[in-house]
Amino acid sequence: MESAIDKHLVCPRTLNRNMEEGFTPPYPAWAARADGSVTQLVMGYFGVQFNKPELHGKACMNLDVILKSFAIPNGPGHFDIARFKDMHGYENMVAIAYWDNPATFNQWQSNATVKDWWESENRLSDQVGCFREVLKPQSAQLETIFSSPGKLEGVGVVMGTLSGEIEEHAYWGAMRDRMPLAQTDKLLPQGSLTVSEVVVGSGKRVKIVGHENLVVIRSGEDWIDTAGKERDIYLNDMQPTLEEGMDFLHRQGNDIGCYTNRYMQHMDASGKSIEKTFGVSYWRSMSDLEAWAKSHPTHVAIFGKFMNYVQALNMDIKLRLYHEVSVLKVDEQEYEYINCHPHTGLLNGSV
Repeated sequence: MESAIDKHLVCPRTLNRNMEEGFTPPYPAWAARADGSVTQLVMGYFGVQFNKPELHGKACMNLDVILKSFAIPNGPGHFDIARFKDMHGYENMVAIAYWDNPATFNQWQSNATVKDWWESENRLSDQVGCFREVLKPQSAQLETIFSSPGKLEGVGVVMGTLSGEIEEHAYWGAMRDRMPLAQTDKLLPQGSLTVSEVVVGSGKRVKIVGHENLVVIRSGEDWIDTAGKERDIYLNDMQPTLEEGMDFLHRQGNDIGCYTNRYMQHMDASGKSIEKTFGVSYWRSMSDLEAWAKSHPTHVAIFGKFMNYVQALNMDIKLRLYHEVSVLKVDEQEYEYINCHPHTGLLNGSV
């Protein structure tokens, strides 16, 4: 086995790992690897929302504009499309895009095709909401984990390759141990979310400035290849427990340091659902995320169901799991919401 932290990101530790001496993981896992020349990545969440059936067509048109913009020069190296319905009854469709270089992303975002559409006053008169959330973690501020070596997801696709089997997983504190920056930094949060808004007629643009060491996690599940007993256990036992945990974070996460959570279903360009889901949540700190994972009943239940799942199948599973976690500095975050309801994304954390 090898460390989840790539060799060029290893440095002398001033903070101890959480992994006990001699620990051996009970099952394998892998981490995404990028070329050493990749020092910073970009993750962009570009969404539309609506709450009336008659606005579905307009929302789809706006999403189509976003998707077509990915094909212009300097577009993303990978993107996913997903949807979810939030607790306020709004349908949301989101394109999640990844770049392996912030300079390339900046060139794309400044292209008139992208810039003019987003800044147009027509967005303010639209009856549908639009939002973009852009994250730019340094390589040392990102960690990933995959349960299977066969398929990359999310940021792993633009990173390009996988490690060998890694040491740091299947124990509490492993997430922090996989984070290169945590070798020397306690990742403590500093500051708070700040909000500015511009109102034009009946439309409103709201920008949020994030704070130091805000944490974002995307955690996904792919059950496409499951069958028989495994599929039955996943859909009827594990998935409902997962959904309960995601719903708790969506509705009550602010009480425990989770600014917002979205549990999304993958879909293809035609709108057809794909048997893959993921949650994306924004946290005040790594410690808040760790506390929920370690001791909150909703996550303890998820972890318990997963352990029962793998044991019932003798560790031979086709379900694929992964996550990516970023710890972000203030200038590595951009959040903007146009005509969105006040609990959308980071707006929920600022109310």
